[in-house]
Amino acid sequence: MARVTAGAGDARCCVLYVTEADLVAGNGYRKRLVRVRNSNNLQGIVVVEKTRMSEQYFPALQKFTVLDLGMVLLPVASQMEASCLIIQLVQEQTKEPSKNPLLRKKRALLLSEPSLLRTVQQIPGVGKVKALLLLQKFPSIQQLSNASIGELEQVVGQAVAKQIHAFFTQPR
Repeated sequence: MARVTAGAGDARCCVLYVTEADLVAGNGYRKRLVRVRNSNNLQGIVVVEKTRMSEQYFPALQKFTVLDLGMVLLPVASQMEASCLIIQLVQEQTKEPSKNPLLRKKRALLLSEPSLLRTVQQIPGVGKVKALLLLQKFPSIQQLSNASIGELEQVVGQAVAKQIHAFFTQPR
């Protein structure tokens, strides 16, 4: 597994490259992904080599990376394609990092307000990843509690949106 780190100022991006051999060998790559995810000063992007041989392992990696860790996952066919993609990411980051959808800003609000994150995680159906997404769109409990089901659906889907809306609107 290779790691490339680039950044300007506070916006640092780490690209983790998961090779076909890493996928076939087992779950050893997971520790590195978690380490980057838990880092306060890095935005992790995972580039994975998806080939016929590694295709059967891809769904598990996709679930772990995107759903469990909330990181960006980009499948590529070869090392050459990965190198071209990394060059494009670096070029885009140096142009205007705020315009690159793959390089989201770290959520400074959440780093300074961990209690807010823990509070949102107490809502039924909301874990860490969904709480982060919700707080990105609704940065305060007041905004979250006043959100309509439609607004919540755009972030967490219909079922969880209904649970959140009921949590705030139903009398206890």
